[in-house]
Amino acid sequence: MKIVKVKRYIVLGILFFLPVAFLLMLYPAKHNYIPLNIVNEKVSDIDGFHSDRDGELLLKDHITVLGFLGKSPLDHMIAASNLKELVYDKFKGFKNFQIVIVVPEGTEKEIEALKKEINTYEDLKYWHYAFATEGEIKMLYSSLKSKVNLSDDLSVSNVFIVDKDLNQRGRIDGRNEREIEENKPKFSVYSYDAIQVAEIKNMMSDDVRILFTEYRQKRTGKFEGSNTRRTKEINKSNE
Repeated sequence: MKIVKVKRYIVLGILFFLPVAFLLMLYPAKHNYIPLNIVNEKVSDIDGFHSDRDGELLLKDHITVLGFLGKSPLDHMIAASNLKELVYDKFKGFKNFQIVIVVPEGTEKEIEALKKEINTYEDLKYWHYAFATEGEIKMLYSSLKSKVNLSDDLSVSNVFIVDKDLNQRGRIDGRNEREIEENKPKFSVYSYDAIQVAEIKNMMSDDVRILFTEYRQKRTGKFEGSNTRRTKEINKSNE
């Protein structure tokens, strides 16, 4: 009987301390949270484009993953599938989240075929296609900061994160913790290659999550920009 009671107390103790230990593990990550950098401002909106859905399609007031599939969208099936499985499925339903794929006018039939390939089990209500002229697409792309040029067929495998205020988000220093420890050269991240599964699954997915965290903290009044946090740390070190 005593053995049963001892086992019961052990189980209760584990159940009590596990959540506490989990919260203690989360605390350093929360404390070291760094907002996603604004790498470019004043991204052009798409109010002049027409959409595959009813109603006006805009980037403003949305957290947008923006892509360009060009004149032959079906040739970029892998990039579209990676976005659907690794980004859309993870963040669908989050407030104001959307994926916008820009394509030239005249590709409507190919887009319908593409939908049949990737919309296998559901209607992707937060995934939109925006149709525009060649000039409009080039103008939109020129408003983005990128290390990769738009190809002649108006496509690029890289996708971009645009916030609610039409700021392009990314990383001024894209190194991970290990690369920083090894003193690897700094590099900036302006976009994410949708062909590279690891880049989309790890880096981009994490960056979208960080951006949602920022907006959630802003709503609750708990958000501190990097400049505010840095000032507090300097003041604390001078005490």
